Amino acid sequence: MKSACTLRIVVFSCALLVTTIACGENWPQWRGAKLDGISHEKNLPLTWSKTENVLWRFELPGPAGATPVVWEDKVFLTSAAGNSLVLMAVSTDGKPLWKQTLADHNETVRGDEGNSASPSPATDGKHVWAMMSTGDIGCYTVDGKRVWKFNLQDRYGKFDIAFGMTSTPVLDGDRLYLQLLHTGGALVIALDKATGDEIWKQTRTSDATAECEHSYASPVIYRDAKTELLLTHGCDYVVAHQLDGGEEVWRCGGLNLKSNYNPTLRFVASPLAVEGMVIVPSAKNGPVLALDPHSKGDITDKTEGHLWTRDHNTPDVPSPLLVDGLVYLCREDGTLLCLDAKTGEEYYTKRTHADRHRASPVYGDGKIYLTARDGTVTVVKPGKEFEILASNDMTESTSSSPAISNGRIYLRTFDALYAIGSK
Repeated sequence: MKSACTLRIVVFSCALLVTTIACGENWPQWRGAKLDGISHEKNLPLTWSKTENVLWRFELPGPAGATPVVWEDKVFLTSAAGNSLVLMAVSTDGKPLWKQTLADHNETVRGDEGNSASPSPATDGKHVWAMMSTGDIGCYTVDGKRVWKFNLQDRYGKFDIAFGMTSTPVLDGDRLYLQLLHTGGALVIALDKATGDEIWKQTRTSDATAECEHSYASPVIYRDAKTELLLTHGCDYVVAHQLDGGEEVWRCGGLNLKSNYNPTLRFVASPLAVEGMVIVPSAKNGPVLALDPHSKGDITDKTEGHLWTRDHNTPDVPSPLLVDGLVYLCREDGTLLCLDAKTGEEYYTKRTHADRHRASPVYGDGKIYLTARDGTVTVVKPGKEFEILASNDMTESTSSSPAISNGRIYLRTFDALYAIGSK
């Protein structure tokens, strides 16, 4: 009897071990599960090339800057496909699963900078949601069956924004949150994820003018034991809203100084929300603010609510990253800043790879990954001392942030989707 019990325990333990190994961490939205660029995966690759440590390469029908999302054995991504805009599913062994067309009017912007497939999808493992810059938005099962689809411009008015509505919707619980900030209107919206029906809509006021009315940033969620907020970023302000009705809780300006107003300043980098702190970038070498998420009212010109301020060196496109009490800001030229999260004290400012950086940095397995437009991924060691661990050249243009899941790094270039990992 004892031997049989021991055997059952061993079999159960082995099965549990296999299950644990098989069930890696999902990457359900463009900056991961908590929208902070952090993965808890281990044994991630340090070095690779276009062929070394490449598990597979999947040719894509066209370019896009959207980040892929991963849930268990499926990868979802948006893409241009000629003049069409599509949502695709690929298996984690690199096989095509399905493709759905959301729209048939792709537009490229600023040469090679982007197109209408720039927003990233989101998934909860049962459904996947995708929006295109055209305003076409839809929900599909993870097997590719359409649940609902409509055009935001038909419902909320024509977009008036220079380079397309590239803001990525945020999935949280049973809702999909959107910020539509442009000259023709400034709306914050909560949709029922199951039906696409509007739950609430709030007009977002601002005294921004000219191109500053345009925002390409994405909303984020702040949540702790005391409060939960939706943070929207654009039109010269970061604004915190109640999740239930969208009412404004607090706002902060000072990101585009009225005394030296830049009419072309528009936000692209999104805030970073971590417990006890919201780190707010601006644009065009402007300020970076660390704010108290429990603030009230307009804190623009108040000392309360401000944890620290850096007057310059904001990242222009990549969003901030925080690892072990240190904030990392990757500027558009590949310069990396490391700051103390509590005080804003600078530990270093160092150049990584001298090319445009559009992707946001991600962290996993004791490594920070910085992706440049020419396909070079610089791997930096976290800490107060600057150290480059590796530089990996994919030789293909990219502006997508990496996705990490199941011990792999998924890189989306303008040509292909790569699964990087140990063979």
